[in-house]
Amino acid sequence: WFQALVQPTGARAQAMASTAPLRDAERGALNVADPAPPASPRTAAKSAMLLQIGLLGFFTLTRAIHPLIIGKTKVGGKYPHEPITVPLMECILTLVVAQAMTLMNGGLEQWKAIWDPKPMSVFSVIGFLYAFGDYLELKSLGSLSGPTYQVLSQSKLLITAGMLYGFKGQKQSPLQWILLVLLMLSLCCYSIMGDLLDSHRKLQRDSTWKAPEGGGSAFGTFMAVLKVVVSCLCAVLSDKYMKDYKSEPIYMQLVQFKVVWAITLTVLMFIEANPVRDGVFHEWKPVTVAALVSFTVKGWSTMYLLAILDSMLKNIGEACSVLVIYFIVVFHVSFDDEYENETFITVLVVFLSVVAYLAAKDVSTKADKYDRMQLKGNVP
Repeated sequence: WFQALVQPTGARAQAMASTAPLRDAERGALNVADPAPPASPRTAAKSAMLLQIGLLGFFTLTRAIHPLIIGKTKVGGKYPHEPITVPLMECILTLVVAQAMTLMNGGLEQWKAIWDPKPMSVFSVIGFLYAFGDYLELKSLGSLSGPTYQVLSQSKLLITAGMLYGFKGQKQSPLQWILLVLLMLSLCCYSIMGDLLDSHRKLQRDSTWKAPEGGGSAFGTFMAVLKVVVSCLCAVLSDKYMKDYKSEPIYMQLVQFKVVWAITLTVLMFIEANPVRDGVFHEWKPVTVAALVSFTVKGWSTMYLLAILDSMLKNIGEACSVLVIYFIVVFHVSFDDEYENETFITVLVVFLSVVAYLAAKDVSTKADKYDRMQLKGNVP
């Protein structure tokens, strides 16, 4: 997609193609230097690697900062504004920008192609699921902190493994299942450790404090896991149908996603609040605008960066965001969290469990390939 952005198209490309190169005499008269020789394969490979590292860092940072910004919009543990209005405004903004890009690049004909019933119906269903995922995300972050939410999001590896087996029959090796169980246990340890440390800190401040029965933490955890399930389903469906309609530019597909996405969020907004009485922008503050920017950057980067980063790098970026978000809340002056050995060790265990599972995938694939070759007698 990056090449598509910088490559001339349409009339400009035809004009450049039809322009004859300068003759040698004209070069001398105009003092025009000969074109630079093409970069060596080593230089090109190094540039590609640096680009991937930069994009991976950007992807990791956006995944780490997003839940923190949403958490900062809360006052006293609650949203002063209606939280659904933030992703709703992002949908409207994306619809305007994406349609403008369609008209600028493809004209009215390409804009009309957006509303083709076949792709529109497919992406509308996925857009409805994405909207429900936004709702679950905001509900879970209303009860959980940003770091806890990001750690629980790593359960997507287990859920994705189950979906791949159910939809595609893709099996996991015994080693991979062991590492997935290890990951789930490490997530449980992190959740339990977080609750224990939080209760300990509150008891130190107030000796009469008692832990509430049930609590919002369990509700937030349930919403976070449900959000992961919906996100994994959306990822599987998006990957399949965006490839089926790969002839459409991504900005066209964004419009097809966002129409029903925006309608669903509007319905949820009227169910959750009274925007006619209070107004859509009731209690919006600068940090709420920052959350809108975060939703927009996350949405666009997800569509474009995942076209460059393979699934392995994406999952590594998600795992690294767990560490990044922990260090931000511990060392940044705007957060009051303190460094605790217990929390850091459990976060590190979650991170290493994810990395171990991702590394085992390549090993398991090679081992399975070797076993099949050995059965055929191709190897001693």
